Amino acid sequence: MSNVPPPAQLAQLMFGFWASQAVYVAAKLDLAGLIKDGSKNADELAQATSTHAHSLYRLLRMLASLGVLAEDSASRFSLTAVGQCLRENVPGSQRALALMAGEEHYQSWGDLMYSIQTGLPAFDKLYGQPIFDWLSQHPEQAAIFDQAMVSVHGRETAAMLDAYDFKGIKTLADVGGGNGSLLMATLQRNPHLRGMLYDLPGVIERATPQFEAAGLTSRCRLISGSFFEAIPTGADAYLMRHIIHDWTDEQCLTILRHIHKAMPADGRLLVVESVIPPGNDPFFGKQLDLNMLVIPGGQERTAAEYEQLFAAAGFKLARIVPTTTEISIVEGVK
Repeated sequence: MSNVPPPAQLAQLMFGFWASQAVYVAAKLDLAGLIKDGSKNADELAQATSTHAHSLYRLLRMLASLGVLAEDSASRFSLTAVGQCLRENVPGSQRALALMAGEEHYQSWGDLMYSIQTGLPAFDKLYGQPIFDWLSQHPEQAAIFDQAMVSVHGRETAAMLDAYDFKGIKTLADVGGGNGSLLMATLQRNPHLRGMLYDLPGVIERATPQFEAAGLTSRCRLISGSFFEAIPTGADAYLMRHIIHDWTDEQCLTILRHIHKAMPADGRLLVVESVIPPGNDPFFGKQLDLNMLVIPGGQERTAAEYEQLFAAAGFKLARIVPTTTEISIVEGVK
């Protein structure tokens, strides 16, 4: 990038959505699934996807130039290692994330100006209600959201489990834990642990079959409810991954105070988020921070902001444990 002239660098930033939408359409048409067993040409793929063959070829050619596909001398296309990630139900799959990013997120980011002018989420303006309320009424998109979160968080899970020692914890509550993928991985890595998954009723309903399939129902209670109303007691550590960043400070204080009330005196609060560092070095959390503004209305925070937030809820920030990814474990005590 340093060898690219500044005007060209800016142009690449301006038209980044060209690439993201091309990847979205590839995911929507499931092109990776269609060519996973062997290369195909544009005519074959157009017939399978009910698309215009020449236009589809132009998309395929662009994706090949981006390293998602490879085109051979006979104009047949195959998957690269990057393209393999657009397949469904494979390790490292990003297909659900591409679908979510290309639909609700793309539309909301198109109205970024509204969020900058008002401080309010563009999603609410476009869809008429907050994202989690909308997802509760759109089960197909909610399922994609769950899968997308696994895509986003997959590499974070191992990094978190490598960085943080759970040996002193007997029962871990995953608050707002979604489909339970993090809690399941934590229980599997730590056989001594028992778990509690706490989320909205529809989310718990979607998560239950996965715990049954993993054989973990005897070690984990699945509890439905809203963390804005109460937090269940019975755990000695309360974990939230990518929950606090969804909400405003006032909303976060409501959640944290409920946890403070439920948590024993010697308990631990574990907030897993991207802690924004000082300086101008590239850091994904700075981009994610704007996404939190545009979609749910929350934000990423600095270490100082976490310290202030914790103190207002009755916690002391004990330490911040970094991982090999962008996330850290922000540990609080009463």
